[in-house]
Amino acid sequence: MSFSEVYSASTSSPLLRRFAQLLEPKTDAELETLARRAHLATLAHFGRAMRMFAPIYVSNECINACKYCGFSRGNPILRLTLQVEEVRKEAQYLVGQGFRSLLLVAGEHPKYVSVDYLERCIRALTPFVPSVHIEVAPMSVEDYTPLVRAGAEGLVVFQETYHKESYAELHPAGPKKNYAWRLDTPERGYAAGFRRLGIGALFGLRPWREEAVASAAHLEHLFKHCWKSQLTICFPRLRPAAGGFQPLYDLSDRDYIQLLCATRLCFPQVGIVVSTRETPAFRDALVPLGVTMMSAGSHVEPGGYTGQGKRALHHTVHGRRLFDESGAESEAEGQFEISDPRTAAEVAAMLHAKGYEPVWKDWDRGILLDEEGETPLAAAASNA
Repeated sequence: MSFSEVYSASTSSPLLRRFAQLLEPKTDAELETLARRAHLATLAHFGRAMRMFAPIYVSNECINACKYCGFSRGNPILRLTLQVEEVRKEAQYLVGQGFRSLLLVAGEHPKYVSVDYLERCIRALTPFVPSVHIEVAPMSVEDYTPLVRAGAEGLVVFQETYHKESYAELHPAGPKKNYAWRLDTPERGYAAGFRRLGIGALFGLRPWREEAVASAAHLEHLFKHCWKSQLTICFPRLRPAAGGFQPLYDLSDRDYIQLLCATRLCFPQVGIVVSTRETPAFRDALVPLGVTMMSAGSHVEPGGYTGQGKRALHHTVHGRRLFDESGAESEAEGQFEISDPRTAAEVAAMLHAKGYEPVWKDWDRGILLDEEGETPLAAAASNA
């Protein structure tokens, strides 16, 4: 059974009860003990390696009306969808900065970000980018399969909030309002052959402990049913964005650290991601506590690295496309505000100073390719 069929707010297990106990209020001394244990668990399973990645936003077009997102169709912003060659140039720039793992991100708009478009983007990158991940609109197994065959290695999808009633309130229009379809996306991705799956909640929409336990329940389910894939989790906090939505609930730095440490102790083999949503000082402090994957030098608007696509910039007002000749001197709207502007080299230097090793490449698709150029998971999906 899929996670949407078995999950409820009362879902429990010995692991989840332990996790919830670790999230209970702690004294400073108790939290310090938790941090030391998380540090040792991370060293035991990951050593001092830190995987590095960068996002490429290929489009900020969207047909959803998510109340908290800068890309929401109701926001009158400058929008842009990169051409495939422009995506390739963005990727070449990032490879020049050292990155070998890239995440393609897009708003949800099937007219501009189709399966065919994504497949062409992936095929354009895989000759020189060993690890390509996607964070796009949820798809069917049949639509994911050609993307895996094209070379996509990982799939990232955030549930935003696991609270069904709040989800409906925050997603009043657009295909994203389908709660169960989004909740089961990682499992469809697994069936299609993705070897890495990433999940997470967007903190600020519901009480943090509630969302943390729900995320842990999702992780536990995926470890049981998608065990051939590597799993990652992220704890993104709401940042300022177009539309002006304000967080409804707080996740303080102290609570964030407690959440991270509890996750590491209950899920010692899960990858934990921290993005440039967080400040430099806070990201630096998180390094020894359980983080295993970091972005750096990120831009969250299409064409942000090289200025690609500016001649196609246009305004939208409530989803209606309006061309604006002055847009050529502007930039497409980003999804949210970046808090850590440091370059990849600066973040790598920080890691070295702390005794950690930035890992730019830990995977090559050729390892698993069979004689027909397919991975075992993708071949199995096509024969199912």
